[in-house]
Amino acid sequence: MNPTNTTESAASKSSPAPIRQVDISTEPVELYKILKFEGLLGSGGEAKAAVAGGQVLLNGAIETQKRKKVRSGDTVEFAGEKLLIQFVDPG
Repeated sequence: MNPTNTTESAASKSSPAPIRQVDISTEPVELYKILKFEGLLGSGGEAKAAVAGGQVLLNGAIETQKRKKVRSGDTVEFAGEKLLIQFVDPG
């Protein structure tokens, strides 16, 4: 972008999604469950459809396996949200 260009608003600039940490007490967790339990989608069916439709990134790549196992250290991206999955020992 040219610094003198005033037609492009700050909101239209692409910037990385802020990362939100999600703590899990068991691993692995199925991908669609993370979307559902974190409130990114309203139901498991919606979450499965979003994954199957190629709308979800796992570690920066499109993931279409609804039951893909997600582990600590993985990142999940959907609808402008980026989640960092972290295992927390419940004991």
